[in-house]
Amino acid sequence: MTPAPATPASGGIDPPALAAELRSGSRRALARAITLVESTRPDHRGAAEALLAELLPHSGRSVRIGITGVPGVGKSTFIETFGLHVIGQGHRIAVLAIDPSSRRTGGSILGDKTRMPELTRNADAFIRPSPSGGTLGGVARRTREAMLVCEAAGFDVVVVETVGVGQSETAVADMVDLFMLLLLPGGGDELQGIKKGIVELADLIVVNKADGDMVAAARHAVAEYRHALALLQPADARWRVPVLSCSAVAGAGIEEVWRTVGRYRDLLGGAIAERRAGQARAWMWSEISDTLLDAFRRHPGVRADLAHLEEAVTHGRTTPAAAARELLSRFLARADA
Repeated sequence: MTPAPATPASGGIDPPALAAELRSGSRRALARAITLVESTRPDHRGAAEALLAELLPHSGRSVRIGITGVPGVGKSTFIETFGLHVIGQGHRIAVLAIDPSSRRTGGSILGDKTRMPELTRNADAFIRPSPSGGTLGGVARRTREAMLVCEAAGFDVVVVETVGVGQSETAVADMVDLFMLLLLPGGGDELQGIKKGIVELADLIVVNKADGDMVAAARHAVAEYRHALALLQPADARWRVPVLSCSAVAGAGIEEVWRTVGRYRDLLGGAIAERRAGQARAWMWSEISDTLLDAFRRHPGVRADLAHLEEAVTHGRTTPAAAARELLSRFLARADA
């Protein structure tokens, strides 16, 4: 069947043709597809949804891994070493590195490609830095869709690297199969600085930088974290969260990390399928929430008085509840019309 021609509503993009090009192995088409699904232009959303409909049957066959960690833990070095090991095992890896957004331009400011030079040059790897845009947990709003695009392009391991550590990292845990927490050697004092909620979300904990003078400290940290985890109720009785150590710089322990990922998938195969089904439902509601909020902010009646009511709330002339009711009444009145 001949693909339908692009229409003005699609922004001049031909989704079936782009999907076919991407599926044939074009890295340029992959980059264009992710740019499309990340676009905030209203005329691009229809084309993005049509593209995802084309790609959806070819997605879902990857290992989805979320990786987070405290600043300075060496996430990029770990991902590069881990990615090269995974490629050596016959896989293809895509890394969606969520950067903090520049407040001036809205663009990425960390430049993960410069921090993963060897992986960037590998034909079986694809690295995509994306600005977080200030979204919850530093996760780009369209990261879920970018994951599907990478899977359809033939990447069977997809890594989402997130910004820092915080309670909002639940956004990442809710879109991957396995959530990995990287920590520094340090033990007890550091343990107090890690949010308990993040530790509870983790499916695998890895103490990085276990090299040189830090080998003994890393060994002690592993023991401390294992003891702490023994006091927590596991999310699944079949899986007690492992605590491993590695040196991303030296490559030590990376093979054990990859084997543990495989063991997790083998043991919890059915549970992972259920987890993805739940994530899909949550994704739908997240999309509803985000779309409604966008429509609310663009509403003429809301825009006319939003600044005035924000100022009134700031200076105590009205309550936040009263201001919210006023704005919502204008928005809903237009919706009912």
